Amino acid sequence: MQVTIVPYAVDHRPAVLELSIRAWEPVFPGIEQAVPPFVYRSFYPDGWQARQLADLSAVLDDEPDSVDIAVVGEQVAGWVCTRLHPEDDMGEIYVLAVDPLQQRRGVGTALTEQAFARVRAAGLRMVMVETGGDPGHAPARAAYESLGFVQWPVARYFRDLRG
Repeated sequence: MQVTIVPYAVDHRPAVLELSIRAWEPVFPGIEQAVPPFVYRSFYPDGWQARQLADLSAVLDDEPDSVDIAVVGEQVAGWVCTRLHPEDDMGEIYVLAVDPLQQRRGVGTALTEQAFARVRAAGLRMVMVETGGDPGHAPARAAYESLGFVQWPVARYFRDLRG
């Protein structure tokens, strides 16, 4: 299977958003079970799909030059948004999504390598990616660790001030 990486173009938008929702569909039930209900409802008052579509649309609209698309045959198979943070000598894989039908076929690795190339070309030392610690994100954590990422332990706490 040949994966080709191309720059984002507006005509990729529908496929990118559609595959992103399908890619995260199995993740969100785990998130909902792992966080307090008041937190989940606060982040996703209109449902996770609406929030994801809004957030991802903003990425595509606001930073299209930071987005790369993986294509297999004629189909969009995934995408990555790479942000540069020269003040920290670091790049960031801000969004990475692979079509569930193309997962475990090298698409995510190709997109990650593209992000690495962007960061190297900017002369930056390291790259960071953030993902969830919940059960739904276990495959993402395993994939990042297999690519040589090491975890920075973080504890994030929430308190309901209304309850």
